[in-house]
Amino acid sequence: MPFVSPGGLTEEGTSRTIEAGGMKIHYHDVGEGDPIVFLHSYGPGSTSWITWHKVIDDFAQDFRCIMMDLPNFGRTGPVVFEEPVHNLQARTALALIDALGIERAHFVGNSQGGQSSMVFAAHYPERINKLVFGGAHIATGGDRYLLANRPSEGSRATREVMEGATRENVRRYLRIHLDDESLATDELVEYIYAVHTGAPDHEEARQKSVSTYYDHSQDIHAVTAPTLVLHGRYDRMVALEVSIAAFNHIDDTRLVVLNHCGHWPPYEKPRDYVSYVLSFLKQ
Repeated sequence: MPFVSPGGLTEEGTSRTIEAGGMKIHYHDVGEGDPIVFLHSYGPGSTSWITWHKVIDDFAQDFRCIMMDLPNFGRTGPVVFEEPVHNLQARTALALIDALGIERAHFVGNSQGGQSSMVFAAHYPERINKLVFGGAHIATGGDRYLLANRPSEGSRATREVMEGATRENVRRYLRIHLDDESLATDELVEYIYAVHTGAPDHEEARQKSVSTYYDHSQDIHAVTAPTLVLHGRYDRMVALEVSIAAFNHIDDTRLVVLNHCGHWPPYEKPRDYVSYVLSFLKQ
């Protein structure tokens, strides 16, 4: 079976579902200790498992790891909404930890999950310990991109798949998101294609939903949790300059840049990702 964790954990074997926040929330629950909530990357066919399965064994040695599928991704939802999507995702994570009886947790997010983790830290500061994010489209006031193209190359490739998925455009999308194109294997293409095309109810909910604009510059200034920003140097979805701006706007923060890495650091550079994030969380 593809996409088994290095320690032998499987997607189905760690799968959990709970009713909370007015929807069915799907998550994976692994390990014991202080809880970490993991919020996954954006994109067609994206799930918490595909984002985090390469690193979860290491985190689970010391922490309880809760990997949540975001609304209208994986097996969470469907839900129709009209609000900033990251506010919905942060509130869904709050509903999940409330339902699980968790008072405080670390939050680790990548891409859209990174931005939603940042929003969680700003909106619910009493519920978060430490924050880790990267590859997030975080507006910090004014133009969110000073130098990089908008829409980015990654955004354009994502939109092409969202408008009509084929295995060919899924492969092209993956080769843009991963700096090491050899990681865009047939198995990964098939996984992303099958998950994206296999949930018509989610697609219908996405089509009916509206993510209204919201400037998160006030939120990012409100983050007080100790923060690690971790970004791939060759991210073609979200330019490195966005994480540099986030680094400048959060007081208690540090920035790590992974060379030869694209938009999915926990997938592309799992050993480096584990080393930096675990060290930060265990300090």
